[in-house]
Amino acid sequence: MNQETWASVDEYFGDLLIQEDATLRTAVEASAAAGLRPIQVSPAQGKFLNLLACAIGARNILELGTLGGYSTIWLARALPEGGRIITLELSPTHAEVASRNFVRAGVADKVELRLGGALDTLPQLAAEGRGPFDLIFIDADRPNMPAYFDWSLRLSRRGTVIIADNVVRRGGILDASSDDADIQGVRRFAEVASREKRVSATVLQTVGKKGYDGFALLLVTD
Repeated sequence: MNQETWASVDEYFGDLLIQEDATLRTAVEASAAAGLRPIQVSPAQGKFLNLLACAIGARNILELGTLGGYSTIWLARALPEGGRIITLELSPTHAEVASRNFVRAGVADKVELRLGGALDTLPQLAAEGRGPFDLIFIDADRPNMPAYFDWSLRLSRRGTVIIADNVVRRGGILDASSDDADIQGVRRFAEVASREKRVSATVLQTVGKKGYDGFALLLVTD
């Protein structure tokens, strides 16, 4: 098995089940044209986030890391009338691209984009009483993942689902001596989560167009 096979399987099921529409494809193309790195979730992963949000009846979603807004659009489409997603982005360029993509996708009225560092914005959200959130998607810089997880818990309730992307790092997570800050950040996050009595957690390893990686899935139980 190799990357070509994984990508072909994604394409096969994508054509049958996911049916990524022109608006989503345009969002990816606009992001690429603006020079954003092609690190957004795959169509299969976007649909997974969408279905999960629908399954739990999410009305209030928080996303850490907007990029070009591709995953935000998938999540916003799962929201019912009156639902809201707050997405946090550090880069003004990313935010500008994402905002245009939200308008084209027809979800701008459901999306609130907060510009700035997440560790500055998250305390503001708490102070404003914007939680608890039903679903929290962490897809931001990995060195700060332990802090993002801590704030996610503060903005959660019993039953909140927390998803963290890119936690397997092509297997690099196994290297305790790695000098990669992303790997060390994910390892610290995993260790903190393992000690946290208020959550039940697992990791799903994934392969596909994005290569070999995985999601952490955590349910707030108390």
